[in-house]
Amino acid sequence: MAAAPSSLGTQFHEELTCSICLELFTRPKVLPCQHTFCQDCLQDLASKRMPLIQGLASSRVSLLQGLARRVPLQCPNCRQQVRLPPQGVTGLPDNHLVTSLCERLQNQATLSGETKEQPQSGNRCSLHPSEEVKLYCKQCNMPVCSECCEEGHDGHQTKGLKKAAQERSLTVQALINEGRNILESYSSFIRDLGEKEKTLIEQKQQTDNSIIHAYNQIVQKLTERKDHLLSESHQNHSANLEKIQTERDRVLPDVNDLSAACDRAEQELQQGWVGFHSQKTFILTEMVEKYRGKAAPTPVQTQPAVFQPTDTPVPELGHVTVQSLPPAPIPAAPAPIPAAFVAGGRSHHRRKGKHQPAPIRAALAPIRAAPAPIQAAPAAKGTGHHQDQSQRVTFGGKGSGTGQFNGPSGVTVSDEGEIFVADYWNQKIQVFTLQGTFVHQFPTVVSGEERVTPQDVAMDREGNLWVVGDTRSAEFAVQYNKQGSVLRNFDLQKTGWHRGVAVDTRRNHILITQTTGDWHGEVFVYSPDGTLVRTVGQQQGMKYPQYITVDRKGNILVSDCNNHCVYVYNEDGQYLFQFGSFERNGQDQLYKPRGICTESAGNIIVADSGNNRVEMFDKTGKFLKFITTDMGKPWAVAMTTNGQLVVTLWDKYFFKNNHTVCIFHI
Repeated sequence: MAAAPSSLGTQFHEELTCSICLELFTRPKVLPCQHTFCQDCLQDLASKRMPLIQGLASSRVSLLQGLARRVPLQCPNCRQQVRLPPQGVTGLPDNHLVTSLCERLQNQATLSGETKEQPQSGNRCSLHPSEEVKLYCKQCNMPVCSECCEEGHDGHQTKGLKKAAQERSLTVQALINEGRNILESYSSFIRDLGEKEKTLIEQKQQTDNSIIHAYNQIVQKLTERKDHLLSESHQNHSANLEKIQTERDRVLPDVNDLSAACDRAEQELQQGWVGFHSQKTFILTEMVEKYRGKAAPTPVQTQPAVFQPTDTPVPELGHVTVQSLPPAPIPAAPAPIPAAFVAGGRSHHRRKGKHQPAPIRAALAPIRAAPAPIQAAPAAKGTGHHQDQSQRVTFGGKGSGTGQFNGPSGVTVSDEGEIFVADYWNQKIQVFTLQGTFVHQFPTVVSGEERVTPQDVAMDREGNLWVVGDTRSAEFAVQYNKQGSVLRNFDLQKTGWHRGVAVDTRRNHILITQTTGDWHGEVFVYSPDGTLVRTVGQQQGMKYPQYITVDRKGNILVSDCNNHCVYVYNEDGQYLFQFGSFERNGQDQLYKPRGICTESAGNIIVADSGNNRVEMFDKTGKFLKFITTDMGKPWAVAMTTNGQLVVTLWDKYFFKNNHTVCIFHI
């Protein structure tokens, strides 16, 4: 269960959260059932009812838009059928009260972040409430009253509190100046990095051009040699053909004459008589006498050309060499900070059950030396190749083209290192290498041309994919092979809520999360043919279980986006424990957790979406570390067999690395 709200502001924040996007209301609209949602969320919901409008001719769009407004819209909370006004979602009434409360809540958060603790004149001593704190003990570094001086600070040097505050202001100002100077050195370092990056790009282009030029030269020489050899072969072939034709022309007339004489004599013989003085017989006799003593034609001697390749090895374009680096400069050590700047308050007298006056502290973080410049090692001209050694690979971006995403809602990785990304609004699965190179894609169809909007994807022990999603009228679990062919599918209850899917490869069970309209969540366990095996999590009060994973021992881990925690069950579905609770920025707290997976050691990785970070916990739910804290909304996560973490990012409003996939070495 979620932890109890810590303040009235937290309660307001929960009440002013849209139940569709789980963010503060943006342009809130009121349905006739009095439930409020963001305008954009309702438009997304309404657009899924009539997707065929987008594919029709413009002459019929207005007619079908009117039809769409007459088709009832189902409230996500109470499931009441609602008819939209003629203007569509924008024609619904605005909830001005909610808009005002959201603005006030945001303003209050801004003001609270800007409030700073300042020493107040007329502060009362906590030990002597009747006394005003006007002095500052130099030895103990704390503000005191006159009675404190007599009791616990007798003989200590003191000075006026106002003067101590002024001296502290000077100290802080000196630190600010020093910090500005350090920031300038870091800013200069970052600018140098940009220039160095630009130079490296230019050097790489020059190197690539040199390699291509060397290749073209060798190809040109080989092409010229090829043409010369083909010409020699053609000349030899033409000479041989000419010899054959010459002999044919010489012999062919005699062959024709003798053949004609034989034919005529044979015809006369077939007529039944042979004349003693027949002209035809006389001609045949002469022809036979002519060729009887003549030798047969001599066979023509030809000399065909034969190609004999040389033993010369394939020519090498060159070699890649990396220029040696000059000795790296040793960064100068920062000047030491005076002890007075960082001295903390110390208490030299205590009273049982009483609190000491709060000391004035200068809590300073250690200042590091400016970063040493990066020594880039460019490849020698015409001979180079580089491999990126950075610890993060990012690819994608919003769009509908190849390698682009519009809502990367799920991700899984094969044992061979293939990354499969569920592309929600583009209704397809895209496949990439671990270097972010696009391999192929396929549409998520359930039957025929009917497409499924994929919400999550998982891989079974056979290497096939399980995808959960919905069409405009139903929800499905669909099994595909890696090429995108549908192997099987089964129906799921129509709920309208986002689902997650995981595979227990030991038992070959398919685990799917489900949320109904009354904020009731649970996990359904199916066999591959769609037979329900069991349900999990009915007793723990799950509200919105979005993502799920199964570790190597078969334990089931579920992230609850609305209870802001993770539930853990054993392989038979028995509840073990939960961790996390609603808190923004708390080290071991969660705010709208989504994607979840485990790594080889059994540690749990959670996409803490509401806090814009990814965290690692041990197998008991104890916080270990932040994997990253500098991204937008992390959505889905998956581990590779070689220990890399794949994270998808999807946020309607946060545009840093939005609709992308990041790969981390952890």
